[in-house]
Amino acid sequence: MTSTRNKNTIQDYRIECKSYADSRQWIQYPYSTYGQAYDVSMPSLGITPSRMPWNTLSNNPADIESSLFGINSTNLVNPQPEVIPELKHIPVKSYFETIPLIMPDLFDVSSIQRPYPIPK
Repeated sequence: MTSTRNKNTIQDYRIECKSYADSRQWIQYPYSTYGQAYDVSMPSLGITPSRMPWNTLSNNPADIESSLFGINSTNLVNPQPEVIPELKHIPVKSYFETIPLIMPDLFDVSSIQRPYPIPK
């Protein structure tokens, strides 16, 4: 029996392939919401980073996390070697100019210049 629906036409097949390719491109775009930043840096003042990829702070994040959770810690046949963290240096970036803070001189309160003297 032949197919009478549009599901098996060449045009529909091309539309489905384009849809799959577009979704793959959307998912694999490196600078998307779930991807990495253009310039990875920590803010110096004001905002806190909301999301950072798992491999931004160190070169071996999976080993560090496994060690912290105690994964493979009771393996007596092949004990896990001690994990040495390979941390990355993340530069600090200033997003806006700040005005320098001007502090006044220390305020000296004299106890004899009040209507009611402060007892010592």
